[in-house]
Order: sequence, then C-alpha cells, then structure tokens
Amino acid sequence: MPYTLTPDTGIDANAENIDYIKDHVDTGDRWVLNFGPQHPATHTTLRLVLELDGERVARCTPHIGYLHSGFEKLAEHLDYNQYVTIVSRMNYLSSISNGICWHHTVEKLFGIEISTKCKVLRTIMAELGRIQDHLLCVGAAGLDVGAITGFLYCFNPREHIYDIMDYASGQRFHPDWSRVGGIVKEIPDEEVFVRMVKKFLHGVLEEAIGDLMNLVERNRIFMDRTQGIGVITHDEAIAYSATGPVARGSGVRRDLRKDEPYLCYADNWDGNGAKAVDFDVPIARDGDAYCRFLVRVEEIKQSIRIIDQLIDQIPEGPTDVFADEKMTKPPKGEVYGSIEGLIQHFELIMTNRGWDAPIGEVYGAHETANGELGYYIVGDGSKCSWRAKTRPPSFINYSLVAKMLEGHMLADTVAVIGSLNIVAGELDR
Repeated sequence: MPYTLTPDTGIDANAENIDYIKDHVDTGDRWVLNFGPQHPATHTTLRLVLELDGERVARCTPHIGYLHSGFEKLAEHLDYNQYVTIVSRMNYLSSISNGICWHHTVEKLFGIEISTKCKVLRTIMAELGRIQDHLLCVGAAGLDVGAITGFLYCFNPREHIYDIMDYASGQRFHPDWSRVGGIVKEIPDEEVFVRMVKKFLHGVLEEAIGDLMNLVERNRIFMDRTQGIGVITHDEAIAYSATGPVARGSGVRRDLRKDEPYLCYADNWDGNGAKAVDFDVPIARDGDAYCRFLVRVEEIKQSIRIIDQLIDQIPEGPTDVFADEKMTKPPKGEVYGSIEGLIQHFELIMTNRGWDAPIGEVYGAHETANGELGYYIVGDGSKCSWRAKTRPPSFINYSLVAKMLEGHMLADTVAVIGSLNIVAGELDR
C-alpha cells in the first residue's frame, strides 16, 4: 500500500515564488538567456529559453529536437526482436527496463504467456534497472547543488549493476536482453548470478544509500536548495499527466505495478496461485524537488525488498516459450540435433513464416523508473510492426518545466531539471 513521506520543511513551499509571479511576471526589463542545449548542468541535450528579471526566471520556454533519431519510424523496418536495440537507447539510464516493456507489449499483441522462470528473471532485472536509474538521479541531485561526493557515492555502485547485466546478457550498457516470449540466453550460472545480486544489494548498495543520506539528509545547504523548489501540486501533476516519482512526490497515488499489475507484481503470476510480491509505494505531499528525491530513495529500498523475495526463488524450467509457441529461437542443441529445431531456426531467421503476427493494435505499459513507459503497436501480419508509438515518461514530465521554474532564481534551474530526471532520448525519439 502507498505510504507517505512527510519531511518537516517548516516553510510555506513556493509562496515567495508565487508572490513574485503575481507582482512581476509581466513587468520590467527582460534578459533572454539560453540554458542549453550544450550545457553540462542540463544532463542532456535540451534547451530552455529563460526570460530573466534580474536573477529570477520570469518565463521559461522549453525546446526539444536536438537528438532526433527516428526511433519510432525504425520500428516499421525492424522486426519485433530487432527493435529492442532501439528502445534500449530511448532511456539509456535503465535500458533493460525499456526492452522488457517493449516485449511485454509485443507478447500482448501475439497473445502469448511467458514462462514462470522468465517472469521472475524479468522482474528482478526490471528492479535492477529501476535502481540503476534512481541512483544516477539521487546522486545528481547532490551534484546539481554542489555536493559532488554524493554523486560519487551513487555513481560507483552502478558499475556493479553493469557487471550483473554483462553477466546475464553479454553486454553492459545496452543489454538488449529480452526477446519475444523469452530472453536472449540462459543465465550462464544461476548460483553466480544470485551471489552477484545479493552482494550488490546488501553490501554495495545499502552502504551507498546510507552514505548518501548521512551526507545530505540534514545538510542545510541541500535542504535550502531543494525544499520549496519546483513545486507541483497534486492537481497540477494530474493535469499535466505526470507519472512516476514526479507524480508521487506530489501525492498522486498511482503505480502501474499496483494498479495494472504484470509479471510478478500480479497475483497468480505463476499459474499456481502465487501471491504478488509485497512492496510499498512511497508517497510525498509537498511536491518539491526534495520530495521527489525522497521518493526515489525510498523506491530503491523497495526494489531491494522486491528482489529479495525473488532471488532465491528462481524456478527450474525454460526461459522461453519455444516448445509451445514456436516464437523464439530454439537452443543450439535443438538446432544441431533435431530436424524440428533446425526448421524452426531457419523459419525465424531466413523467412517470415516463423512469425505468425496478428493484424491488430495493442497498448502495453510498465512502471519504469521515471513513470509510465508505454508502447502502442499496430500489427499488419508481417514480422515488423506497421506503426509503433512510444509514451515516454520523460517527454510528459518535461512539459512541467515551464510551470516549475517561473518565479525561481536562475540557480534553481539545475535543481529543478535534475529532480525530473529527463532523458533526451525519450524527448525526441
């Protein structure tokens, strides 16, 4: 169930900025300043045109378009497995989560059910991706206001996640690990994988989070630079369609893992009545940069809790649905040792006959680190989608920037942008 984080701010959040906007936003001389797109403090290639009255932001006009890659158009030319290499480059902070969500949507289109083992592994990897993303954001929250040590506390542990991704998939930064109906390959040695994950969670990660909170939790500078900064109310978050920690930091009680459960977040996920994994959804009320920071830190702790429930319960059996659905490539032993496996491999690789793609449309979404990541797919019966559209959380949350910055000091711009954790690959696609 959701629970509330209630930091004792002792201040009337955003009152000073609201009064400033009422009195000054349409008066006085303006100085126009380009913030980005080539500015290290923006964390990405985005541009804000700021109209300044002194050092206060009177108006902000956000711009995108500096990282166009034609991601959605490429879905019309790459098959449902090949396209995973593209979605992993949309949010490159937690690439694994993008691929899992994409193939969840494709499997929904095809009407296939993945194996129990695959559900467990995908849930574990999705939560590692959430931790990976949140670590960068909460570390950068300190970096953005001058605490570089906090950034190092969080950035170094991400290397351990890359090691786990590399071990499971063979690639570090863009694992491209999921496939339609399964995963790219079996975990080389599950005992080694389990040890790596446990050592990271209860050694490296817990220590890093403890060090970060000891550094900033009662730090007057950090508190003054984040409390009451970039406030978004509960109703405004809903009106702007914000999701994820941005919305939950403003008191919006929505998390797709609870509201539209999937994988091991749903009851009866193994077909034998298994209960959903137990975790809480942290909620904050003040809607400022500090609340968004707290929500992300608490979500890291909840991700540890989720993984702990699954890491020792990885079931035996296949990780794909080859035996029943003929959707994935057969094991090499089947290819070399049986005519059925050889034919299936040939049909999937050399012809279109291996894909019995339906003609239809579907929308699927996951609760990723930044909010609701969704894919809308239109299938025309071929091995590629006729059209694919992305619902990227960073793009939706970016629309809040103008509202959040008005009336703030110029120096607050960095803290506000960082609290949204915007990724340019999702802005432009």
